[in-house]
Formats: sequence, structure tokens, C-alpha cells
Amino acid sequence: MNAPFAIGKGADAPFYLPQADECEVFATAHANRLPVLLKGPTGCGKTRFVTHMASRLALPLFTVACHDDLSAADLIGRYLLKGGETVWVDGPLTRAVRQGAICYLDEVVEARKDVTVVLHPLTDDRRILPIDRTGEELVAAPGFMLVASYNPGYQNILKTLKPSTRQRFIAVEFDFPAPEHEVPVVAHESGLAEERVKSLVRLANKLRGLKGQDLEEGVSTRLVVYAATLIAQGMPVDRAVLAAMIEPLTDDAEVKCGLLDLAMAVYG
Repeated sequence: MNAPFAIGKGADAPFYLPQADECEVFATAHANRLPVLLKGPTGCGKTRFVTHMASRLALPLFTVACHDDLSAADLIGRYLLKGGETVWVDGPLTRAVRQGAICYLDEVVEARKDVTVVLHPLTDDRRILPIDRTGEELVAAPGFMLVASYNPGYQNILKTLKPSTRQRFIAVEFDFPAPEHEVPVVAHESGLAEERVKSLVRLANKLRGLKGQDLEEGVSTRLVVYAATLIAQGMPVDRAVLAAMIEPLTDDAEVKCGLLDLAMAVYG
């Protein structure tokens, strides 16, 4: 399981505190040309993890934030007018295939259905990208890796990955870190002392317990970092918690009041 990382790059990698063996799994998948699917709630560190691993493996990284209007052409490329001439411009997926880079499709289920069809030939032993408009059939350069992520807890019947697509990837499940991991992460990212971060993390876990009741989503680690950053810069705790950990979760005035009461109870 211990696939080698690029020498001299690890020290420059963005900070990421492993929760288990996800770094080894990712590196082994890359060494064996396997695509990876990251599953987990929004803001739990999936994107940071990919950025960290791209740096450790010394690979270029193309990140695509998927959305309802994202089409296969946006990933592959299109003809554009430049200086009175029609020229072909590669999309991020094509550039990653040519360069031997990582292409990371964040929240892939948000993209249009034609996107997954394009991915299939890249997720088996063919590792090819057909470009119909140019007549090319690109073979992925050494080092190319396809990584996708999605939030299984935020799906509906119209936005889900087909089993035939999911089974083309190995999968790694993410969740919010345990407090003993989340506290040092938040402290490192915000500059707030760990002793002061502990109460924020305790509050975050209380709020996460309300998911599916008063809240659609729990508090992400990203929001906890935002709150800690505001506090580290001198903002009062109650104002920082309201701005970073309550207002982003709901627009309902009664729910906000209840969450504030919970926050004050946690802080005593």
C-alpha cells in the first residue's frame, strides 16, 4: 500500500491532516492508473485532499467545479474564433489527458448527463478520450488520473451517479473529522489557539446533530475555520459564530434563534 511520493514535493503540499489511510489509497490508485471517487459532505476536506495529493505526487491539477450547465464540450474543448480564425481550444479534461495531470471533477453529479458518457473510456483499461469534433482519439499520458467527488447525502432522484458509473471508480468515503483531528486542523488554518478552537468544534458537532431536523446540512469544517479566523482577528465569539456558523445554514429566523441559544449553551 505504500506507493512512493515525488521527492521534494511533500514539504510544499497544502496542509492536510490524514484521517486514516486515504493518502496511501490515493497514491496506490495513481500508481496503478485507477480512477478515484471521493464521497462525503460539503466542506469536509475533499478538495483540499486532492490539492494536497497532487502536490505530493508532483502532478499538475485541473479542478472543475461542476454545475447544471456543465457539458461534455466544456470539459473536452471547442472551436473558438481568435483573430479572425477558427481554432480548437482544449478543455480542462483534454489538457489533463495530454499532460498526464490530475483532472478533479468536484460534485460531478451536478454536471449534465453527457459528461459521464465522456468519462467512461477514461475509467477502464482503454484510458482514451475520443474527440469527435477533431477526429482525435487521445491516449492518456502517463500520470493522468481522473478524480471525482460528490455528496451522497445531498442527492435526489434526478442527481445521482448510475451504478455503472460508480463501479468504474475505486471510492474513498470522507466525513467531518473527529474532534481530536478537527481541532488541530482548524487551529492551523485560522491561527486561533487550540484551546479556543475546542468549543467551536464542540458546537459544530452539536449543529451537525440537527441535520435532517432543523437543518438541511451540517456545519462544514470550512465554516468552523471561518469562525475561528474571525475570532482570531478580534471579533467577539457570538458575532463570529452567527456570521460563520449560523447565518450560512438557514434563513429561518426562529431556527437561527434556536441555534444561537444552543451556541450560548455550549459556551456557557
